[in-house]
Amino acid sequence: MPSRYHIVTFGCQMNEHDSERIAGLLEADGHTPTDELTDADVVVLNTCCIRENADNKLYGALGNLKSLKESNPDVQIVVGGCLAQKDRELIQQRAGHVDVVFGTHNVHRATELMADARRTGPVTEIWEEASLDDAEAFPSALPARRETDYQAWLTIQIGCDNSCAFCIVPSVRGAEISRPIEEIVTEAERLAAVGVTELTLLGQNVNSYGRDLALAARRQGHDVRVRPHFAELLRRVGAVDGIERVRFTSPHPKDMTLDVYHAMADTPSVVPHLHFPLQSGSDRVLAAMHRGYTAERYLAKLAEARATIDDLAVTTDIIVGFPGETEDDFADTLAVAAEAAYDSAYTFVFSPRSGTEAAEMTDRFCDPDEVQDRYARLRTVIERSALAKYRARIGRTEEVIVEGPSKKDAAVLTGRTAQNKLVHFPSEALKAGTYATVSITDAAHQYLRGELVEVIARARHRTRLEVTSA
Repeated sequence: MPSRYHIVTFGCQMNEHDSERIAGLLEADGHTPTDELTDADVVVLNTCCIRENADNKLYGALGNLKSLKESNPDVQIVVGGCLAQKDRELIQQRAGHVDVVFGTHNVHRATELMADARRTGPVTEIWEEASLDDAEAFPSALPARRETDYQAWLTIQIGCDNSCAFCIVPSVRGAEISRPIEEIVTEAERLAAVGVTELTLLGQNVNSYGRDLALAARRQGHDVRVRPHFAELLRRVGAVDGIERVRFTSPHPKDMTLDVYHAMADTPSVVPHLHFPLQSGSDRVLAAMHRGYTAERYLAKLAEARATIDDLAVTTDIIVGFPGETEDDFADTLAVAAEAAYDSAYTFVFSPRSGTEAAEMTDRFCDPDEVQDRYARLRTVIERSALAKYRARIGRTEEVIVEGPSKKDAAVLTGRTAQNKLVHFPSEALKAGTYATVSITDAAHQYLRGELVEVIARARHRTRLEVTSA
């Protein structure tokens, strides 16, 4: 019987994409997937370290796996991702039953390290940075087993050059590295050829795409004005035959430019949805966070986006209780959130991450009870604007991509609009990836309800495992 693997993914879309690559490597090495952790011969935990409970989730999961290892010593337990990059040897010190630890820069080495561990015992290998000279080390050079046949992540950039006080990503993901634009377009074409119709461009700061390429060109004496820009990339990927929807995440407000808005407006396949992280509405807190913009500048850029892109949906991230946040600061956040009138928001209570500037601001940490009260008040503002945005869709006919049957009712399908809104509608079975139009009849602050109007394009994908190396 072939070896079976099970992957548990914590964290962001970048981690989800890395898990697809790890799965691709494992399957290329002869392993098969299993949904049952207890049936697995290899268990991979792909970790996150953005929020405080990320550590608890990992070490709690490792504690639960100890009995599995004791009952079957041949099971390999593998830990990768951002928390592995940060904690390094500490993982095996705290959980001696872990066989392999690798970081964010050497995902491509996963199966080799597993083989090494079988021969010589537990292995920890952490690279300090990505290898620019090793094309095989770049995530999109690896095979992938996608969980969704009709959708795909497409990495355009890894790393981050920003210095946000609350964020550990630059420490665990490294400096920004942009892929050459032709490689990205070629990968999009390959994905389209096997039936992928929706792409999400991935990067820690997508709209700074190409900045490092310009610096490299300058060092070589070339004209940096000809460097690829994110707007150009949107147009190029959006023009790939067979790609119906292009999304991207996440941009940084300080780097957002009008040409990106025009590319979104002028390229039919680029969806009218902008995730635009605010983090705080207080200029004082934004400065302490090192965000590089003021609330006024943020709102001006947002207004510019809405004036340029028709029927734009806007979502955001907001942190409550950043060290030193006062009630006046929070009032500014409420005011900006109300004026921005978001379609939805990811709201977080600040949690200190070891290795970040904000984690050292212990004398300025906010009272937890006050933070919870602020969080609840912010959710009220966000949900009020979200409900208004969703109700405004009632009576419209929306194009959706079918995701599958509802978890609560198999007679109801779920689909996703171009604005990234979830729609529930009764229908006979339609294959995931099918495009249809739905008349919207009702709304809540997180989903829409409707009636099927017409099926406009049947799903056409063929396979999940794709080798996308250039």
